[in-house]
Amino acid sequence: MRLLLVDDEQRLADPLAYILRKNNYGVDLAYDGETGQAMAETGIYDLIVLDRMLPNKEGVEVLKELRNKGIMTPVLLLTAKDSVEDRITGLDAGADDYLIKPFSTDELMARIRALSRRKGFQLTGDKVMAFGLVLDPFGCEVTDGKNSIKLTYKESLLLELFMRNPSQVITKEQILDRVWGLDSDVELSNVEVYIYYLRKKIKSDHCSIETIRGVGYCLKGLENSARQS
Repeated sequence: MRLLLVDDEQRLADPLAYILRKNNYGVDLAYDGETGQAMAETGIYDLIVLDRMLPNKEGVEVLKELRNKGIMTPVLLLTAKDSVEDRITGLDAGADDYLIKPFSTDELMARIRALSRRKGFQLTGDKVMAFGLVLDPFGCEVTDGKNSIKLTYKESLLLELFMRNPSQVITKEQILDRVWGLDSDVELSNVEVYIYYLRKKIKSDHCSIETIRGVGYCLKGLENSARQS
């Protein structure tokens, strides 16, 4: 799961990003409203954690513009303003949840988990399910009905991307952005290497990661593959 964290307080944002990454989230950082909005508009994020008070462009304005442009990514709004009117303004602008500073990291993590469950993915607790696979993205482990398979952090992010988008073709460029982040200097050939790693580890009777020549990859049910071949 890839998150965008937009907060100008680096003393808060950098440790939060570290904690999120330790919990196996992919995280990109922005320290001002304009940069955060530009990154959010790429549409590569599963969730946005957005501070309200930002330089260049205030968080609520960023949120309004994202919603006006059809970006419906769940947004958790962070703020030091705790009046009822302030909360109503943020929620009316399109925020999905509201967290008042200062807050505990445990509460932040709980709210992020709750928002991820609201997106409509097929989840059991905090696990993702697709084609007979059950992925624990926080534990970096997948079960195929017979075996439990340990994954590396990047392998887990990659498999989660496929399982959250079953039967959808995902380009190499999209994979690079979602798994490695917008600022990464990793080359497209790394995607091919990690696809190889996943295929080698996961030999399911129910699904496979198929190459769509000239486009990218797709997690397909084997019955669907058989019908199309």
